[in-house]
This record gives sequence, C-alpha cells and structure tokens, in this order.
Amino acid sequence: MEYDAQTNTGAKEESLRMVSAAPIGNEPVSDEELRPHALEGFIGQPLLKAQLQLFLDAARKRDVPPDHILLAGPPGLGKTTLAMIVANELNVPIRVTSGPAIQHAGDLASILSSLDSGEVLFIDEIHRLPRAAEELLYIAMEDFRVDVMVGKGPGATSIPLTLPRFTVIGATTREGMLPSPLRARFGFTAHLDFYPHEELEKLIERSAVVLGVNLGEEAAHEMAVRSRGTPRIANRLLRRVRDWAIVHDLDVVGPADVKEALSLYQIDAEGLDRLDIAVLNAIVGQFNGGPVGLNTLSAMVGEEAETVETVCEPYLVREGFLIRTPKGRVATEKAWSHLGLTPKEDVSKLF
Repeated sequence: MEYDAQTNTGAKEESLRMVSAAPIGNEPVSDEELRPHALEGFIGQPLLKAQLQLFLDAARKRDVPPDHILLAGPPGLGKTTLAMIVANELNVPIRVTSGPAIQHAGDLASILSSLDSGEVLFIDEIHRLPRAAEELLYIAMEDFRVDVMVGKGPGATSIPLTLPRFTVIGATTREGMLPSPLRARFGFTAHLDFYPHEELEKLIERSAVVLGVNLGEEAAHEMAVRSRGTPRIANRLLRRVRDWAIVHDLDVVGPADVKEALSLYQIDAEGLDRLDIAVLNAIVGQFNGGPVGLNTLSAMVGEEAETVETVCEPYLVREGFLIRTPKGRVATEKAWSHLGLTPKEDVSKLF
C-alpha cells in the first residue's frame, strides 16, 4: 500500500499521532505541554524577555544563527523552556544533552559533527562538562571546527573538521563554576531571577487552563505564595491541588480547598515543607535559636548535610528565617514567630 502525505492514506493507524493543545479524555498532560512555545507566552522575567527578543530579532534580520546563549539561575525558573522557545522562534531543530551525559571529548565531538546549519545545541548543567570536552567546545564555539585525533602514539594525527554555524545554549545553576574561557565565548548571558507572587499567579492560571482545573478567586494566589518563587514548584502544587479536586469531585477550586490540599502535603502558608520546619524546630527547640553547626543540624533532622545546605537553606535564608554566621546557623525572629514561639533573648545579640 502506498502512502499519501497529503491525506495520510495508507498510513498505519498506530503511526498516526493527534496533536492538540488540550488533553483528550484522560490523556495525561506532560510538563512539555505546560511550557509555552513562544517568547510572547513566557510569563515573567520581563527584562530578560525584552533582551532576548531583541537578540533574536537581530539574528533573524541578519539571516544568520545568533550568538551562543548562557542561561544562568536557580533550578526551576525556566532555563530549559527558554532554550526550547529560542529554537521555536528561530524555527530550527534543537539537540538536547547535559554536562554529566558527556563523559569524554569524543562524545561531544560526535554530537557537534552531526549538527546541521543553524541548529541549536542545548547543554544543561554545562558547568559539569569534563575538562577535555570543555576545551573541545571552546574551539567549536569560536571557530566552528573540531580536531579529530586519528591513531595513537607518535603516529597520531589531528584532522580538522569544519562545522556549520550553530548556536550553543548552555544552562547552569552555578555560573561561578564555569571556566572563564568558556563563559567568555557566550555572546549573551541571561540571569533568571525568582518570580514575584503576581507573576506566579498568572503562570498558575495559565497552567490551570491547560490542565483543565477551574480555579476560583484567590485560589491561584494561595498557590503562588507557597511556590517559593519558582514556576516548577507552582506547577507541581497545581497538580496536587488538581488531584484533590478530582478526588473530592470539586467543580471549582477555592482558596480554602488549596489550603486544605497543600496542608495534607505539609506545605504551609509560607511555602515551607516538612524538612524546612524540621530544620527550624531543631534550631529553635534544641539549641534555643542557635548558632548550630551544619553537621549537627543535619544529624538532628536525619538528612545529609548537603541536602540541608542546598535544598533548605537557600530559601530559608532568602526569606529571612535563617542566618548563616561564622559560628553556625541562627534562627531569626521571623522563624520564632512562624513557629508560634517567643525568643528567650534578643536574637540580634547572637550574631
């Protein structure tokens, strides 16, 4: 049987795929479908959007691939989404990989040699590239060539392989770990900041439409204030609220429903979860507000020190619940108040 590309005549039924913006029946909605596909639909980061729009418009008018782009910021703020948007705006394919996935320089060389002209190469966690791969990437990004080694020992020869012009988009949560030579080869560096509650409300309302959740007034706000300024967390909380609404047969989700649903998952009004509260309780209850060392604190809450330091502390410090001092961690008056307790002495004297 011949296949007609215009009418799909002759195609096997299982090979056909229906694509729609809305889920069909009980079809699950993936994170990919929650992501906007155009810069105009990306919520938040207004200054970055304006800079990136100008950057891409200029590249389109010059009819050349844009310079390489570095996206830096904490996890969950939209770095991968922006990389996908750049490829969609330029109407070019995107190749996705990550720093830990590239074990040797040869792995990167094989990816680079297979790129087409104008294609986007997205490298997540680019600061974790092996040193040999970094040095190979320097030349590829600047001169658009790679040197392929043939043979071993004294008889080994280097064969330069010319590459078509392409765009590297690197994403990193630790910009300081990037070597200066690699950082200097990016023509545009975008820093993503945490989202204010107002922007997270808009994002939650948009995602609710895609997920088919009917949110009442102030429901999006209740989720936004618990989302720690991070879109990924906001979407995750929305999914859990959706589960609550489905189980309880709710047509409209109100703010009281959001509070009740998220309290089941031990997420309070400030966005603190079980581990955050355990850390504050340990400092306040066992050490009278601190100071207390990281290793002691991690032993008290039964978690690895790295987990406490990288998962809990950044948000607690940013929101003013915790202060890092040379002697250890100290709970602030806000932490005492949040736990419903009164400091036995002036907290300011502890640091």
